[in-house]
Amino acid sequence: MVFLGDLGGHAGKGTTFIKDYNMNTTKLAIGGFYTAYPTQWLGFRLSLNFGSIEGSDQDIKPKGGDEETRLARNLDFQSKILEGTVMAEFYPTVFLEEDPDDVTARLRPYGVLGLGLFHFNPQGSYHDPNTGQTYWVDLQPLHTEGEGFPEYPNRKPYKLTQLNIPIGVGVKYFFSDNLNLSFEIIHRKTFTDYIDDVSTTYIDPSLFYKYLSPSLAPIAAAMANKSPLQSVPGSGYGVGGKRGDPSQNDAYFTAQFKLGIRIGGRTSDRWRNSTHCPLLRF
Repeated sequence: MVFLGDLGGHAGKGTTFIKDYNMNTTKLAIGGFYTAYPTQWLGFRLSLNFGSIEGSDQDIKPKGGDEETRLARNLDFQSKILEGTVMAEFYPTVFLEEDPDDVTARLRPYGVLGLGLFHFNPQGSYHDPNTGQTYWVDLQPLHTEGEGFPEYPNRKPYKLTQLNIPIGVGVKYFFSDNLNLSFEIIHRKTFTDYIDDVSTTYIDPSLFYKYLSPSLAPIAAAMANKSPLQSVPGSGYGVGGKRGDPSQNDAYFTAQFKLGIRIGGRTSDRWRNSTHCPLLRF
């Protein structure tokens, strides 16, 4: 599972595309699925996935371009992801096959499209000046960009459970009627720019002490702006300076192997000679 958003990336302007993929942020994910096939060319899948994502500006290698501003921003995050999806699988090459029901040793490309619901909880690394220790803290309760503060009426507190649209491609190999192996890459379009808790501009740190508890305020102030250049006049890392890019929502994708095993009874030759029955992934 891989995050694509404001944090991390490569040379130039940050994007939510593969261009800003940092290999070291690839995290393990695991899941299960149940798919029914009413026809050879169409399947309907229910799936549940669990994984984690992360991003860090320190992964950026400076090359003298726009990436320098993100590197000096010095933010990071991590989050667990719990996701459930409903998707349709499309197998276009079935219409070119002479005998679609004979699947053994067959290779089929396919596309997927659906709707998902996912839960996330961004955390950032916090260096405690009192103990000298660094640990992860939840970012949403800190309102790092003034979400919910009266001074920023357009910045609403973001919800930790959101919708996404999974879209991707894959290829499936059939060892037999009952066993197949797939590899697929699925991109998630989301409707939030706060998976990494970074979206808009820096706010006045005094607002944290105005609206948050005495214990949270100093942590929020520290997490909202971690740039070593924040005290440099005109550096762009002060109040009103660009912290993230609100024009692009965050995204994430998975590259995964799926082991499919047919379960259930055989009700007819049509079901026996195909993979129409539900599948289970491990």
